[in-house]
Amino acid sequence: MTSRQVIFSADDFGLSPGVNAGILKAHREGLLTNASLMVNGAAFEEAVELARATPTLSVGLHLVLVQGRSTSSPDQIPGLVDAAGMFSTNPVASGFRYFVSSRLRPQLEREVCAQLERFLNTGLELSHVDGHLNIHMQPTVLAILLRNAKRFAIRAVRLPREPLKPSLRLDARDRLRKTAESIAFRSLCKWAEPRLHDAGIHHADQMFGLHTSGHMTEALLLGLLDRLPAGVTEIYSHASIVDEEARRWRPADYECEGELQALLSERVRTTLAQGNIELTSYRQLSHSER
Repeated sequence: MTSRQVIFSADDFGLSPGVNAGILKAHREGLLTNASLMVNGAAFEEAVELARATPTLSVGLHLVLVQGRSTSSPDQIPGLVDAAGMFSTNPVASGFRYFVSSRLRPQLEREVCAQLERFLNTGLELSHVDGHLNIHMQPTVLAILLRNAKRFAIRAVRLPREPLKPSLRLDARDRLRKTAESIAFRSLCKWAEPRLHDAGIHHADQMFGLHTSGHMTEALLLGLLDRLPAGVTEIYSHASIVDEEARRWRPADYECEGELQALLSERVRTTLAQGNIELTSYRQLSHSER
C-alpha cells in the first residue's frame, strides 16, 4: 500500500438522470471510485440498475434527513416531515431540533433504519454511510447509526475532518463561513472519532469537499494533490450533468459539470501517477485491517 491514497466520491447518486449519467461517466472514463446513493431520489431505480451493471463502483448511502423526501410515510414521522413527506430545508434548525427534542428520536431512528433497509434491499454492498449536508454527523443521528451498525453492516462512515488552511489557500472566498464550518465540524469529529473506533467503523484520515462544496474543479484538485497529506483522503464532489431536477435542488453557483471534467482530467491523472497516489474506495477501506 502506498503512503497516500485517495477516494474520489460523488454525492447525490439517484437524484436525477443527469446526476447518474455524470457519476457513471466519471467512474467509467475518469477517477471516481465511490458514489453516495439517495434512496428517495427521483432517479433512484435507475441509479440502482446502473450500479448493479457497474460492480467496480463502490456505493454507499447518502442519508437524507433535510432538503429531501422521506422513506417512511408522513404519519409515521410527523415531527420530521410535512404532509407531503418532505423534510425541512434548513439544516441548522433541523440539526438543533434533532438534538434537543427527545420525542423526535424514535421517529429519527425509524427513518434512518428505513433508508438503510431500502439500500440493503437493492442487493448492493453498503460501502459506507454519509449524509446530505453531512447531517449524519449530528450526534443524535450518528448515535442511531452506531446503534444499528451491526444490523445493517455499516463498516465505514464519512468523517468530515477537513484541514482549513489548504481550502483557504486554494480558494480564499467565504473565509468567515469556512472558518465557522471548520470549528463546528472539528468539534463533531472530535466527538465522533472515538465512538467510531470503539464500534470498529472505518473512516478516511482526512477529507476535502466541505468548505469548497460544488467547486472541486481541476485547478482545486491539482492544488490539493500537490500537497496531499499521508494516509487515506476522501475528496468528494457533486460531479454531474446538470438537468432540471439537479438544478431544482442544488445552489445556482455549483460548478457540477466543472467537477465532472476535473475527474476526467488527464492532468489530474498524471499528477496522481507522478505523486505515487493510489486510488481507493470506501469498499476497500471497509475491508482493510484497522
